[in-house]
Amino acid sequence: MKRLLLMPFLALLLLSGCAHVISEEARRLVDPTVNFDRLRDNPDAYIGKYAMLGGMIAGAKNTKEGGQLEVVQLDLESDGIPEDTFRSGGRFLATTPNFLDIMIYKPGRLVTIVGEVKGKKTLPLDEIDYTYPVISIREIHALKTYDTDQGYPYPTPGPYLYDPYYYGYWPGPYWYRPLGPAFKRW
Repeated sequence: MKRLLLMPFLALLLLSGCAHVISEEARRLVDPTVNFDRLRDNPDAYIGKYAMLGGMIAGAKNTKEGGQLEVVQLDLESDGIPEDTFRSGGRFLATTPNFLDIMIYKPGRLVTIVGEVKGKKTLPLDEIDYTYPVISIREIHALKTYDTDQGYPYPTPGPYLYDPYYYGYWPGPYWYRPLGPAFKRW
Protein backbone atom coordinates (compact mmCIF):
# COMPACT_ATOMS: atom_id res chain seq x y z
CA MET A 1 0.00 0.00 0.00
CA LYS A 2 2.84 2.39 0.83
CA ARG A 3 4.38 1.69 -2.58
CA LEU A 4 1.17 2.72 -4.32
CA LEU A 5 1.14 6.01 -2.44
CA LEU A 6 4.81 6.61 -3.18
CA MET A 7 4.56 6.00 -6.95
CA PRO A 8 2.75 9.28 -7.92
CA PHE A 9 5.18 11.26 -5.78
CA LEU A 10 8.21 9.68 -7.49
CA ALA A 11 6.69 10.22 -10.93
CA LEU A 12 6.20 13.93 -10.19
CA LEU A 13 9.73 14.17 -8.86
CA LEU A 14 11.17 12.67 -12.04
CA LEU A 15 9.03 14.84 -14.32
CA SER A 16 9.97 18.02 -12.50
CA GLY A 17 13.67 17.62 -13.35
CA CYS A 18 15.24 20.37 -15.36
CA ALA A 19 16.04 19.83 -18.98
CA HIS A 20 18.95 21.75 -20.43
CA VAL A 21 18.83 23.49 -23.79
CA ILE A 22 22.49 22.60 -24.46
CA SER A 23 23.66 19.00 -24.81
CA GLU A 24 25.55 17.26 -22.02
CA GLU A 25 28.56 16.82 -24.32
CA ALA A 26 28.83 20.58 -24.94
CA ARG A 27 28.26 21.43 -21.27
CA ARG A 28 31.18 19.17 -20.29
CA LEU A 29 33.49 21.32 -22.44
CA VAL A 30 32.58 24.53 -20.58
CA ASP A 31 35.17 25.91 -18.17
CA PRO A 32 33.18 27.06 -15.10
CA THR A 33 35.79 29.71 -14.25
CA VAL A 34 34.93 31.69 -17.39
CA ASN A 35 32.18 34.17 -16.63
CA PHE A 36 31.20 37.05 -18.89
CA ASP A 37 32.54 39.86 -16.70
CA ARG A 38 36.06 38.39 -16.71
CA LEU A 39 35.80 37.50 -20.38
CA ARG A 40 34.73 41.03 -21.30
CA ASP A 41 37.59 42.58 -19.32
CA ASN A 42 40.34 40.31 -20.70
CA PRO A 43 39.26 38.03 -23.59
CA ASP A 44 42.83 37.13 -24.54
CA ALA A 45 43.37 35.41 -21.16
CA TYR A 46 40.69 32.84 -22.01
CA ILE A 47 41.64 31.96 -25.60
CA GLY A 48 41.07 28.26 -26.21
CA LYS A 49 38.68 27.80 -23.27
CA TYR A 50 34.99 27.04 -23.72
CA ALA A 51 32.23 29.22 -22.30
CA MET A 52 28.45 29.02 -22.18
CA LEU A 53 26.90 32.42 -22.81
CA GLY A 54 23.45 33.61 -23.66
CA GLY A 55 21.56 36.71 -24.56
CA MET A 56 19.51 38.53 -27.13
CA ILE A 57 20.61 38.83 -30.75
CA ALA A 58 21.30 42.45 -31.69
CA GLY A 59 22.50 41.74 -35.22
CA ALA A 60 23.32 38.92 -37.61
CA LYS A 61 25.21 38.77 -40.88
CA ASN A 62 26.85 36.31 -43.25
CA THR A 63 30.13 36.96 -45.04
CA LYS A 64 32.52 34.87 -47.13
CA GLU A 65 34.16 33.75 -43.87
CA GLY A 66 30.83 32.55 -42.37
CA GLY A 67 28.10 33.76 -40.06
CA GLN A 68 28.36 36.23 -37.21
CA LEU A 69 25.93 37.12 -34.43
CA GLU A 70 26.20 40.20 -32.25
CA VAL A 71 24.64 39.20 -28.92
CA VAL A 72 23.66 41.37 -25.95
CA GLN A 73 24.75 39.19 -23.01
CA LEU A 74 22.15 38.12 -20.44
CA ASP A 75 22.75 35.88 -17.43
CA LEU A 76 21.66 32.26 -17.81
CA GLU A 77 19.27 30.35 -15.58
CA SER A 78 20.23 26.89 -14.32
CA ASP A 79 18.73 25.22 -17.41
CA GLY A 80 20.73 27.42 -19.79
CA ILE A 81 17.91 29.76 -20.82
CA PRO A 82 18.71 33.50 -20.70
CA GLU A 83 17.02 35.30 -17.81
CA ASP A 84 14.38 37.88 -18.61
CA THR A 85 15.80 40.45 -16.21
CA PHE A 86 17.44 42.29 -19.11
CA ARG A 87 20.53 43.26 -17.15
CA SER A 88 23.48 42.95 -19.47
CA GLY A 89 27.21 42.92 -18.93
CA GLY A 90 27.85 43.98 -22.52
CA ARG A 91 28.00 42.38 -25.94
CA PHE A 92 29.91 39.58 -27.62
CA LEU A 93 30.33 38.19 -31.12
CA ALA A 94 29.50 34.58 -31.90
CA THR A 95 31.05 33.32 -35.14
CA THR A 96 30.86 30.18 -37.25
CA PRO A 97 32.30 29.16 -40.63
CA ASN A 98 28.77 28.03 -41.56
CA PHE A 99 25.86 30.00 -42.95
CA LEU A 100 23.46 31.40 -40.31
CA ASP A 101 19.90 31.83 -41.55
CA ILE A 102 18.93 35.39 -40.69
CA MET A 103 15.24 34.41 -40.45
CA ILE A 104 16.06 32.04 -37.58
CA TYR A 105 18.78 34.11 -35.91
CA LYS A 106 17.02 37.45 -36.16
CA PRO A 107 17.42 40.45 -33.85
CA GLY A 108 15.38 40.12 -30.68
CA ARG A 109 15.63 36.32 -30.43
CA LEU A 110 17.18 34.80 -27.30
CA VAL A 111 20.06 32.35 -27.78
CA THR A 112 22.28 30.14 -25.67
CA ILE A 113 25.74 29.41 -27.06
CA VAL A 114 28.60 27.13 -26.11
CA GLY A 115 31.78 28.05 -27.89
CA GLU A 116 35.52 28.44 -27.82
CA VAL A 117 36.95 31.84 -26.90
CA LYS A 118 38.91 33.18 -29.89
CA GLY A 119 39.98 36.58 -28.55
CA LYS A 120 38.56 40.03 -29.21
CA LYS A 121 37.51 42.26 -32.09
CA THR A 122 36.98 46.02 -32.07
CA LEU A 123 34.13 47.33 -34.22
CA PRO A 124 32.13 50.57 -34.33
CA LEU A 125 28.97 50.57 -32.19
CA ASP A 126 26.96 53.75 -32.67
CA GLU A 127 29.58 56.47 -32.25
CA ILE A 128 32.20 54.53 -30.27
CA ASP A 129 34.64 51.71 -30.91
CA TYR A 130 33.49 48.69 -28.91
CA THR A 131 35.70 45.70 -28.08
CA TYR A 132 33.75 42.45 -28.38
CA PRO A 133 34.87 39.10 -26.97
CA VAL A 134 34.71 36.62 -29.87
CA ILE A 135 33.27 33.13 -29.38
CA SER A 136 33.46 30.40 -32.04
CA ILE A 137 30.12 28.58 -31.90
CA ARG A 138 30.28 24.91 -30.94
CA GLU A 139 26.55 24.57 -30.17
CA ILE A 140 23.74 27.11 -30.33
CA HIS A 141 20.11 27.02 -29.24
CA ALA A 142 17.67 29.72 -30.38
CA LEU A 143 14.57 30.16 -28.25
CA LYS A 144 11.14 30.81 -29.69
CA THR A 145 10.05 34.45 -29.51
CA TYR A 146 6.61 35.74 -28.64
CA ASP A 147 5.76 39.29 -29.50
CA THR A 148 2.46 40.97 -30.26
CA ASP A 149 2.77 40.30 -33.99
CA GLN A 150 2.93 36.54 -33.42
CA GLY A 151 0.43 36.21 -30.60
CA TYR A 152 0.87 35.43 -26.95
CA PRO A 153 1.70 31.82 -26.04
CA TYR A 154 -0.80 31.65 -23.19
CA PRO A 155 -4.50 32.49 -22.88
CA THR A 156 -5.41 36.13 -22.53
CA PRO A 157 -4.16 37.35 -19.14
CA GLY A 158 -7.50 38.67 -17.90
CA PRO A 159 -10.96 40.01 -18.68
CA TYR A 160 -9.64 43.56 -19.02
CA LEU A 161 -8.62 42.75 -22.60
CA TYR A 162 -11.53 42.29 -24.96
CA ASP A 163 -12.09 38.59 -25.42
CA PRO A 164 -15.61 37.37 -26.24
CA TYR A 165 -14.67 33.78 -25.32
CA TYR A 166 -13.08 34.55 -21.93
CA TYR A 167 -16.08 33.40 -19.89
CA GLY A 168 -16.15 29.91 -21.34
CA TYR A 169 -18.48 30.23 -24.35
CA TRP A 170 -15.99 28.50 -26.64
CA PRO A 171 -16.74 24.79 -27.14
CA GLY A 172 -13.10 23.61 -27.25
CA PRO A 173 -10.24 23.50 -24.76
CA TYR A 174 -9.48 26.83 -23.10
CA TRP A 175 -6.10 27.27 -24.83
CA TYR A 176 -7.49 26.61 -28.32
CA ARG A 177 -9.71 29.59 -28.86
CA PRO A 178 -9.55 32.99 -30.58
CA LEU A 179 -7.37 35.43 -28.69
CA GLY A 180 -9.50 38.48 -29.43
CA PRO A 181 -8.72 41.45 -31.66
CA ALA A 182 -5.66 42.48 -29.61
CA PHE A 183 -3.73 39.39 -30.75
CA LYS A 184 -3.36 37.35 -33.91
CA ARG A 185 -3.67 33.58 -33.84
CA TRP A 186 -0.28 31.81 -33.80
